[in-house]
Amino acid sequence: MSFVFQIDDKLISEQLFEKKFVCDLSTCKGACCVEGDSGAPLADDEVVILKDIYPVIEKYLTNTAKKTIKKHGLSVVDADDDTVTPLINNRECVYAYRDEHGILKCAIEKAFLNGETNFRKPISCYLFPIRIKEYKDFMAINYEEEKICKPALILGEKLGVPVFRFLKEPIINRFGLTFYNDLEKIYHDFEKK
Repeated sequence: MSFVFQIDDKLISEQLFEKKFVCDLSTCKGACCVEGDSGAPLADDEVVILKDIYPVIEKYLTNTAKKTIKKHGLSVVDADDDTVTPLINNRECVYAYRDEHGILKCAIEKAFLNGETNFRKPISCYLFPIRIKEYKDFMAINYEEEKICKPALILGEKLGVPVFRFLKEPIINRFGLTFYNDLEKIYHDFEKK
């Protein structure tokens, strides 16, 4: 990890500016909902939200997902002692479903897009491939390289969209508009180099 920029107590990797990234769901088919060592990381408040909205999102879940949730709960603690979404057969997230094109999508987000909840999806999913690590005195904001996202790097390069711009909406959702505008200023200077 190379952190070269700082905004307040946040250290930001230059990869958010140098890497180009645009999700290409038609190629990857939503592989980020299946790949990984464990489920999507959940913040404490997100665990509470999932309990509140489960009756709304349940109708979008597969029967296997419902059985897995009944057995393990709406969230689990993984081997790293992190609270995460449960997985079906150690593979796909219980909140994932396949659309008519075979693309994995999020049932939580489907309910949000249908105006049924105010919670879009876990911030770790919304910000992916940005990963946040909180330390005692600072927060590290880094780009996470994943093989499954190679199509996104190709499309991002073709369209010339840096990671942070592709994730403008979730960045503003998590950190606010001022923080995003500061990223734009950093990028402007970064491009000049």
